Amino acid sequence: MAVMEREGSSASHVDQVALDRLRARLQAYMAKKGLRSTAQRRLIVDTFFSGAPHMTIEDLLAEVRAHDRGIGYATVYRTLKLLAECGVASERRFGDGLSRYELADDASAHHDHLICVNCGKIIEFEEPRIEALQEEIAAKYGFEVTWHKHEMYGVCADCRDGKDTTPDVS
Repeated sequence: MAVMEREGSSASHVDQVALDRLRARLQAYMAKKGLRSTAQRRLIVDTFFSGAPHMTIEDLLAEVRAHDRGIGYATVYRTLKLLAECGVASERRFGDGLSRYELADDASAHHDHLICVNCGKIIEFEEPRIEALQEEIAAKYGFEVTWHKHEMYGVCADCRDGKDTTPDVS
């Protein structure tokens, strides 16, 4: 299985063309809805685009407040909801009661998640054999899959080796 830990920034695994496409999608959606591009909204969007994958609202708020202490929770919340509404961000829930957000781009490769129930580490992976098996199963039952998510929960290697026992907030 090709496992890719994506612990870096969101931009590190989404190329510039995809980021430009996401920005254009957001701008078009905002224009259609008559929404303004305020300095605070731009800061939140830029921070989200360059931030860690699987950010919570609290994660994003902390990063944004490092640049502008005046930005409130509600502004970050509304901006993340806007990003999700227009298809720029995907909201994910990994069983810990938190909503996490990641960049969403239809043209980028689909990925699945391994979630450590001990430290909270989230590892993104792509596995063509899983995708092919899903298609085979759907065809067998005459089912047309429109979307899916695959999440596996367990204990990561670091926790099993006693190296990491604190929750990961990325």
